[in-house]
Amino acid sequence: MTMRTRRETIVFHRPFRLRGIDRELPAGAYDVVTDEELIEGLSFPVFRRVATMITLPCAPPHHSAVEMVAIDPEAVRDARQADAGLQ
Repeated sequence: MTMRTRRETIVFHRPFRLRGIDRELPAGAYDVVTDEELIEGLSFPVFRRVATMITLPCAPPHHSAVEMVAIDPEAVRDARQADAGLQ
């Protein structure tokens, strides 16, 4: 199976919450990684998302560490809309 990984940096201007994360996250830049696999047997390349993860600062007292957490891409979209004042 052919895989590809897309990386994106998302900036939040205000503290925010994500569904599935039990704490408020500080404003700042966050890396979002999406893994996709190629669907075989088609006459053109099509990729299907298999995982989306976000890199977060760890909860206190481990501020200098980061963790990568699997997240629903819709939760990220909703948080970005809320940060932009669209909700």
